[in-house]
Amino acid sequence: MKKRVAIVGAGVSGLASIRSCLEEGLEPTCFERSDDVGGLWKFSDHTEEGRASIYRSVFTNSSKEMMCFPDFPYPDDFPNFMHNSKLQEYITSFAKEKNLVKYIQFETFVTSINKCSDFSITGKWEVTTEKNGKKETAVFDAIMICSGHHVYPHLPKDSFPGLNRFKGKCFHSRDYKEPEIWKGKRILVIGLGNSGCDIAAELSHIAQQVIISSRSGSWVMSRVWNDGYPWDMMVITRFQTFLKNNLPTAISDWWYMRQMNARFKHENYGLMPLNGTLRKEPVFNDELPARILCGTVTIKPNVKEFTETSAVFEDGTVFEAIDCVIFATGYGYAYPFLDDSIIKSRNNEVTLYKSIFPPQLEKPTMAVIGLVQSLGAAIPTTDLQARWATQVIKGTCILPPVKDMMDDIDEKMGKKLKLFGSSETIQTDYIVYMDELASFIGAKPNILQLFLKDPRLAIEVFFGPCSPYQFRLEGPGKWSGARNAILTQWDRSLKPLKTRIVGVQKPCLYFHLLRLLGIPILLIALFLVLISS
Repeated sequence: MKKRVAIVGAGVSGLASIRSCLEEGLEPTCFERSDDVGGLWKFSDHTEEGRASIYRSVFTNSSKEMMCFPDFPYPDDFPNFMHNSKLQEYITSFAKEKNLVKYIQFETFVTSINKCSDFSITGKWEVTTEKNGKKETAVFDAIMICSGHHVYPHLPKDSFPGLNRFKGKCFHSRDYKEPEIWKGKRILVIGLGNSGCDIAAELSHIAQQVIISSRSGSWVMSRVWNDGYPWDMMVITRFQTFLKNNLPTAISDWWYMRQMNARFKHENYGLMPLNGTLRKEPVFNDELPARILCGTVTIKPNVKEFTETSAVFEDGTVFEAIDCVIFATGYGYAYPFLDDSIIKSRNNEVTLYKSIFPPQLEKPTMAVIGLVQSLGAAIPTTDLQARWATQVIKGTCILPPVKDMMDDIDEKMGKKLKLFGSSETIQTDYIVYMDELASFIGAKPNILQLFLKDPRLAIEVFFGPCSPYQFRLEGPGKWSGARNAILTQWDRSLKPLKTRIVGVQKPCLYFHLLRLLGIPILLIALFLVLISS
């Protein structure tokens, strides 16, 4: 008999999990509390309990060639960076094309997931759901949790003395939808992440004044990168990852900061991170520097305290007559239908092997898909996570002993602290992580072998963008169109731009290779000269 798998959530993680179950001959049942697929990307003009929420103007930070399902490219005429409605259109078409909708039970809320009494032998779970006030319980062989990590807002009111006396509006960015009601108002945004910067820049066009308060600063990147190409097609490459991980730390850090400051000097704008060498996820905002230049957005340090109508910052300055405080302070991750000890098995920290499997379970029949964050896109990450997870559930891949998994978690946590600086972070190095998952299922591209048998493809794979198609070149789930998709990815990125044709030039990978290598080689040569003399 086929193993039955319960999937919680029908966003991109849930759809990837349904499809992977079908590829591996498993029987999926997906429970989605809303009436449609899409999860985070399904816009609603009001917030709903237990569901992610976005504002109307949200655009993607990853370009279409870097954030597709690996065997399902976007239509040629789709813009490189999409409005949420366009991405929702793509997600819906993927679900229909792959015939996934029939496996989803909509408007069904998962209330609890518990181990069966014989779990240590069978690994089975008891899942209780509710629909239209009626509860049902069923037994499943495995669970895939795909409910995301943008659901439960982090609102640190206790960190701001006097906030309880503040008489203006005060809410989390999750509740922000559109700017019109704030025309002519004075707005304080707390937090310098993607949401905080987006909301502040948008409000600055109609508000009287907008101030962003930041505790530690952020790097702010543009979607438009060298020569006008999408940033991630230029930055997320195997070659750049190889350099970053193999150059001396001092050179790697210098190169990283140079890239971050290529557009403008962050220290001049009050944006410079306190520790600029940490690889914290940058903010993507094409407009913020211009709004700061125009004086409609001002950057300030952390708020020391609030009064009834104002905020006093740590530098002693005061923002008076505030109408609204918006907390763009991120999210916590919680699974109220699940015992906390399963996911947080040590010191109240999330401890998951490869960010997917709870290591202490007697049977590896639960996987968390999508609880990871990197400089790369979420869709291909969740696709690869789901492909490996379903093979583990099926029994094709075997997890190592508990001690080995815990040792790996400790090692990865040490590296994360060094790279990203926070013990609670779910960030990871995109290409390193993707290659690690792909190697478990035999889907990691063999670069040396590619250079020997297909040099043209090898050059694009190594020096070009690490696009999702690379992970369907070989192994289970191999896609016959992957090679052509890689070789034509620049054509698809340029297609929507060619509305007035004046000549089109694709990037020369060799030129960027020389440009990337030139300065580090010069520094190394200078260093060798100095020590030899």
